[in-house]
Amino acid sequence: MIDHMVQLETLPADTQVDDIVEIFKRDGACIVKDVMSPDVVSQTMSEVMPYVERTKYGGDDFTGRNTRRTGALVARSPICRDIVTNELILSVANQFLTPFTERIILHLTQTIYIDPGQGAQVFHRDRLAWGNHIPRNIEPQFNTLYALTDFTADNGATRVVPGSNHWDWDRRAEADEKCQAEMSRGSVLLYSGSVLHSGGENRTEASRMGLNITYCLGWLRQEENQYLSCPPHVAKDLSPDLQELLGYTMGNYALGYYSDPLAERSAGILQPETALGVKSRNKIDSGIAE
Repeated sequence: MIDHMVQLETLPADTQVDDIVEIFKRDGACIVKDVMSPDVVSQTMSEVMPYVERTKYGGDDFTGRNTRRTGALVARSPICRDIVTNELILSVANQFLTPFTERIILHLTQTIYIDPGQGAQVFHRDRLAWGNHIPRNIEPQFNTLYALTDFTADNGATRVVPGSNHWDWDRRAEADEKCQAEMSRGSVLLYSGSVLHSGGENRTEASRMGLNITYCLGWLRQEENQYLSCPPHVAKDLSPDLQELLGYTMGNYALGYYSDPLAERSAGILQPETALGVKSRNKIDSGIAE
């Protein structure tokens, strides 16, 4: 177990965006209580559990041999679409990431279902999905982990090293610098791509379940390929805001256009919204055909 010498700030759901961002920038993580109502938590569990139950366990120690990670949630779960576009969380994500990008996009969606007997994951920084190629002064990623069950010290609550987002990469955390994101069902852990964290050990007889929704800079490749996880025939029926988060809009001037390979007569290069049968809502004047 972790000795609780440090702890994460836990904030009420009515906390102002600026205040959350200030704490988040300082510590690299914080908890916001009761963002999801009990009804939303129950509906989320109802919609995703059939997919979780058909998901294989991880194939290595990092993904977790007693852990099931289930993705493609925008296509599979209507309630998850609302969670992805939660006004408070999306406002915090935008304020944190937009100094480095014209717009943000959805990086991944997954449930993380940790069964009894799962050991603790190694501490890591999620930004290393892009290797060491992004300069340290650029924050590429904003993560959320919603508690669909209570997160406790015993059932695998996420381990976090507050402030490690400002450390040198080779510094290792001491025991008294680590804590666990203990939180009640319906609360959410916010954590940056630069902060050290890991899944905890589940020493109980029940599974721990979290909903992991992550956003990143619009000019980066997403960890979960949203165009395959939520292809155009599904995305065309979603809200405009969600379509844009998935990446069905221009990321910047000349960033994200395509050409129709099956068109009898080429229309030239097209904006992504064309694949959904809608007119471009892009505010960036790209000069690309609509």
